[in-house]
Amino acid sequence: MKLRYFLIALLLLITLSGCMPMIHPPGAKSNSAQLGEAIFLTEDGASLPLRHWLPKIEPRAVIIALHGFNDYSRFFDKPGEYFSKQGIACFAYDQRGFGMAPKRGLWAGGEAYTKDLQALVRLVKQRYPKRPVYLLGESMGGAIVMTSMSQADMPKVAGIILAAPALWARSTMPWYQTSLLWTLAHSLPWLTLTGEGVHVVPSDNIEMLRALGRDPWVIKATRIETVYGLTDLMDAAFNSATSLHGNTLMLYGEKDEIIPKEPTYAFLQQFLQADAAKKTVAIYPHGYHMLLRDLEAPTAWKDIVAWINASPDKLPSGADNRARELLSGGLM
Repeated sequence: MKLRYFLIALLLLITLSGCMPMIHPPGAKSNSAQLGEAIFLTEDGASLPLRHWLPKIEPRAVIIALHGFNDYSRFFDKPGEYFSKQGIACFAYDQRGFGMAPKRGLWAGGEAYTKDLQALVRLVKQRYPKRPVYLLGESMGGAIVMTSMSQADMPKVAGIILAAPALWARSTMPWYQTSLLWTLAHSLPWLTLTGEGVHVVPSDNIEMLRALGRDPWVIKATRIETVYGLTDLMDAAFNSATSLHGNTLMLYGEKDEIIPKEPTYAFLQQFLQADAAKKTVAIYPHGYHMLLRDLEAPTAWKDIVAWINASPDKLPSGADNRARELLSGGLM
């Protein structure tokens, strides 16, 4: 009953305030996109901080990595260093509203994130015209990669790597959660949430989590309208299951407490209906949401390199076998 009265009160606030969740899109095109040493300059003139990890010799492949929600390009420091030693060049950038990118804390909209990725892919392919380019997205970054691949003007890539992609769509949420989100987003969109009191474990790498807590560029308080925008993106990513046809490696941890199993497995059931031979699913029994930074992260790194090298039927870790066991056992 308390929840009911709370929702009624918030609905009255909507009537009185007329607030709406805002999107803060890019400006008009003013120049050509450019790939600098430490900056990715977009077509509307936004300077997005860029990090890169390059092999000492000519790379045999290239990865463009997209960070997760409230994170930034530094998330790829250790994976990028490892991959570069395996002859793979890596690039990661702070997406609009995150890290040191412009309009920190504000949601730019799914289309903006997609267009930025498309522009960077074109620039990287110009720099490495004879090398295969792969897209790697972690959590929110995975959702952006997925929605980008369904766009007609997306440049072709050799494959995509999805690390615990954000797939918690509204269709898989309880009604009271979607109702509360809608109500808050349309009444108090500027309200910020800190996550305090929410007892979830994103990784078993406690030292890394403490470092994130001290990192001033990791966002700690999130606007409701930004969460609403992320949910829109997750809806689109979840609904892309039947439109993703290229080479795909999807990684997921059985201990993921951020993106629940139910939406992830529901997505996989649709995702594997077509072109299954081009799709590899790896499920790590001891993996958490931050698979690329967990204590066992090197296991996932090695699987990614093996997949890029030969798209093998079997990954070194055997995590793909675990996925097949779950599928054949009907647990998904």
